[in-house]
Amino acid sequence: MVLTDFYGVPSERVGWYVLPLALGNFCGPLLLGRLFDVVGRRVMISLTYGVSGVLLAISGYMFEQGLLDVTQQAIAWMVIFFFASAAASSAYLTVAETFPLEIRALAIAVFYAFGTGLGGMIGPTLFGELIETGERSNVLIGYLIGAGLMVFAALVQSIWGAAAERKSLEEVARPLSQAGER
Repeated sequence: MVLTDFYGVPSERVGWYVLPLALGNFCGPLLLGRLFDVVGRRVMISLTYGVSGVLLAISGYMFEQGLLDVTQQAIAWMVIFFFASAAASSAYLTVAETFPLEIRALAIAVFYAFGTGLGGMIGPTLFGELIETGERSNVLIGYLIGAGLMVFAALVQSIWGAAAERKSLEEVARPLSQAGER
C-alpha cells in the first residue's frame, strides 16, 4: 500500500519492489546465522533487533520527509529485513531452547503462533489504517511503533536473554526425564 499510495507504483509492478525485501529476508539468517553461535545469541539477537529498530526509525523519518524515492525505499526495507529476519528467526529458536527437550517443539509452536498472530493481525491492521489516511506523518507513527518494539526487544534480550551459545541443548535446559538426577 505504501508503494501504490505514496509512490504511485502500479499494483501489477509492486512485486518487483517487494522482491528485494524477500531477498533481504532470506539472506539475513543465511549470512548472519553462524554469528549467533560464534559471537553469542544474546549479543547477536540484541544487535540485530536494535539495528533493525534504528534503521526502521531512520527510514520512517526519511519517508515522512519525502527524502526517499521508491527504489531507495525498497532498498531500505531490504536492509531492515536483512537484520530483522535474522533476529526473529534466532529468537524463536533460542526461546525454545530454554525449555526441556520433552516440550521444546510445543514451545516453538506456541511462540511462533503467538508472534505470527500478534504481528500478523495487529500490525497489518494498524499500519493499513495509518496508510489509508494518506498522511506520511501517520505512516511514520506506524514505523516508530515497530521501531520501538524492536529496540525494546533488543533491550529485553540484552538484559534477560539466555546465553545458549556453544552449549548443548541439555546444558541450556535439562530434559524433564533428568530432573531428579544431579
